[in-house]
Amino acid sequence: MPPSVHAAKTSETAAIPGQKHYLTRGTGAYRRASLALFLSGFSTFSLLYCVQPLLPIFSQQFSVSPAESSLSLSLSTGFLAVAIVCAAAVSEGLGRRSLMSISLVGAALLTIATAFAPNWHLLLVIRALQGLVLGGVPAVAMAYLAEEIDPRGLGATMGLYVGGTAFGGMSGRVLTGIFAEYLTWRPALFLIGAIGLAAAIGFIALLPPSRNFVRRPGFDPRFHLKAWLGHLSNPALPFIFAIAFLAMGSFVTIYNYAGFRLVAPPYGLNQTELGLIFTVYLFGIGASSIGGLLGDRIGHFSVLLFGLALTAAGSALTLAASLPVIILGIIVLTTGFFMSHSIASGLVGKLAHGTKGHASSLYMLAYYVGSSLMGSAGGWFYAVEGWAAVVIFTLAMLALAFASACFAQQFARRKA
Repeated sequence: MPPSVHAAKTSETAAIPGQKHYLTRGTGAYRRASLALFLSGFSTFSLLYCVQPLLPIFSQQFSVSPAESSLSLSLSTGFLAVAIVCAAAVSEGLGRRSLMSISLVGAALLTIATAFAPNWHLLLVIRALQGLVLGGVPAVAMAYLAEEIDPRGLGATMGLYVGGTAFGGMSGRVLTGIFAEYLTWRPALFLIGAIGLAAAIGFIALLPPSRNFVRRPGFDPRFHLKAWLGHLSNPALPFIFAIAFLAMGSFVTIYNYAGFRLVAPPYGLNQTELGLIFTVYLFGIGASSIGGLLGDRIGHFSVLLFGLALTAAGSALTLAASLPVIILGIIVLTTGFFMSHSIASGLVGKLAHGTKGHASSLYMLAYYVGSSLMGSAGGWFYAVEGWAAVVIFTLAMLALAFASACFAQQFARRKA
């Protein structure tokens, strides 16, 4: 057993309530934690979204509609949403670090198994299981950061973690598209799974043990229910959860069906060209970190509102017929979304009082339910009225997200 794993098991039970020992900038532990959480975000989202550029291929090979092909992603995100709520409760007894490690390794192995699925239905079953396994990472990662990082630098660190998720989402999509072009989709998924496994091993080796986490042996349903209801009674937090649902729903809708539009005439992009478009996630990586830093300096809600407006502007730009303008729209959308997400996820830790893991789980529940439900619903709009209907659908969601941010800001100010 590596020394870091042994230390995690002993230390996560040793924290004393009332004593806080935060990781601060400039220390080796802070740098290791930052890199480890970056790797966890990378692995989680590369494994989760690697099928997105393959949706047109699945539609053709398995003779399913665009909306049905999106189930290979929507089932994963839907089951992940459910698993996140359970993961928050499980991590209270098992420990943040242990649960994230198990989840990352399990999800990588399931991605490798997906490459050998003999039919469409078994592929969907494996992807659903993968969503369940991955639930141990996102909410718990946010809780780990909220508990272990000095609050004065939480925005920047959360931005780095979200940047890792952006890099993973980009890498999974881009590499899968390129691999599928030259090796077909099965070897592509196998290679993505192997990369995810390597990232999981790096995470286990690097992440420092929890120092502010207090393990709660056993499972007390009343404790967890009280914690979730307590966060829902916070006047500001439900609006932050609504932003997660609506912003993620709009973002995934654009990404799910842009591929169908761009592989068809007059664009006729191949899998490599389609995959390379997802390199715009690089803008999301920068926007996550910059958004977190700006939020710490000029105000989190100001940056959140700007990010949501930017996301809407990008969605509207994709209505253009010109391919360069469409790509520009996707860049603007990606920048605005990741800026918004890094701020909103950081606000959960700031606005929640105690049991931050439960608050994070509610945020991520809303985030992935939005991805699953709205991502699939967008396929109906695309099939019935085409791309214009998809954009109108996303703009309506973003308008509601903007209103939710305004309400959350008002309640937060009253409480302050």
